[in-house]
Amino acid sequence: MGILFIFIYLFIVFTVIEINTSIFVATGLERKVARFQVISMLTGTGFTTGESELIIDHPVRRRLGAFLILFGAFSLAVIISAISKILEDEFYTMEIAYVAGGLLVLLLILRAPLVQHLMSGKLKSELKENYELADLPISDVLVMEEDDEVREIAINEDSRFADMTFDDIVDMEDDIILLFIKRGEINIRNKAHETKLEPGDKLVLYGNNPKIEEKFKDA
Repeated sequence: MGILFIFIYLFIVFTVIEINTSIFVATGLERKVARFQVISMLTGTGFTTGESELIIDHPVRRRLGAFLILFGAFSLAVIISAISKILEDEFYTMEIAYVAGGLLVLLLILRAPLVQHLMSGKLKSELKENYELADLPISDVLVMEEDDEVREIAINEDSRFADMTFDDIVDMEDDIILLFIKRGEINIRNKAHETKLEPGDKLVLYGNNPKIEEKFKDA
């Protein structure tokens, strides 16, 4: 009965994972990102990625995350207790030996050169097919050099850049790219280079950081 209890409880844990994954998806996360973060919080691994900020900065996701952390800690205690109870009755030495032997055989198979070659080709193919820029840090997407950054420059009330366009401020050879202009709730992309800047605007720039500092030191 103890082993049956463990399987039933693991099914409950799996169901909780899928329920919370669906809720996270409803808040706007991609399913694969949501499931990874749910498992990370449930197991208490503390896996740190840029995606974790998507959980912390959202009130609903943050509450769900707190529940998952507590539920995971409780579940670990329940499963350990159940396993301890089973081992009190019988050690299952032979069963564990069979499992260990099976894992050893699997390890030897996976380390075989032919299997490694086949797995490498398959996994690289899957990576190429499923690769998405949105899943990578911005530094990897833009292939930044040491001095490159994405910067946000605010145009203040007394800024000399007000009523000027980006093309008036930055020359072609300055190695600075305007990604878009943030104006309140609006992001201006179309003809952003030709748009006259207003106080309160924020320029989102990509390029050489020292050059950005030099050009916008009065901003």
